[in-house]
Amino acid sequence: MDEQVRRQPDGCRHALSEAYDTALLDLDGVVYAGGQAIEHAVASLTRAREGGMHLAYVTNNAARTPQAVADQLSGFGLPTGPDDVITSAQAVARLISEQVPPGARVLAIGGEGLRVALRERGLEPVLSADDDPAAVVQGYDPSLDWERLAEAAYAVQRGVPWFASNTDTDDPQGARDRPRQRCVGGGGPDRRGRHPAGGGQTAAADAPGDGAADRCAAAAGDRRPARHRHRGGL
Repeated sequence: MDEQVRRQPDGCRHALSEAYDTALLDLDGVVYAGGQAIEHAVASLTRAREGGMHLAYVTNNAARTPQAVADQLSGFGLPTGPDDVITSAQAVARLISEQVPPGARVLAIGGEGLRVALRERGLEPVLSADDDPAAVVQGYDPSLDWERLAEAAYAVQRGVPWFASNTDTDDPQGARDRPRQRCVGGGGPDRRGRHPAGGGQTAAADAPGDGAADRCAAAAGDRRPARHRHRGGL
């Protein structure tokens, strides 16, 4: 990555698509809102892509697979493949794979996007604390129930390390915010790695913050990334 990375807004003598080779774009509030494309977003991004800029979409929604996100964006008129999408599920799966043995079992408390990301890293998602998991991972899942959350608590109490895809506290849905991730049972670790339920090691693969953004930039294969965030996160 280019050593002269700017981390604060500043003036630019050229169009952003000329000054940067890749845009890391948040989705909700940047590209779409409430399931509808934001006015001018599609046209602006299309011009940037036609000018040679690589568009990479970054989301803290660990429930959806990259393919599902790509299909939605393509439906807006933004041709997108799964390789153009980086999810928090992929980020946390990578983090876990660096700390547990290959093929390890991981108690997955989340949706399909989280399970797919774990398998892509050669890890085996399981459903019970009795499956002897090497780690517990939590990701956003609107269908999460207390029985599944209890399984995670049992494992954490035994000292199994707990990972979270992100530390969001709300889920923007139009004019309302729904509870999300960190609001559920304490929501796993905060950004300092602390978990209110105690237990083993904790970690979060959060999109907000330069470290996570740099990992996304590396995954997108860029050298001069332009990052567009909403609500302080990617």
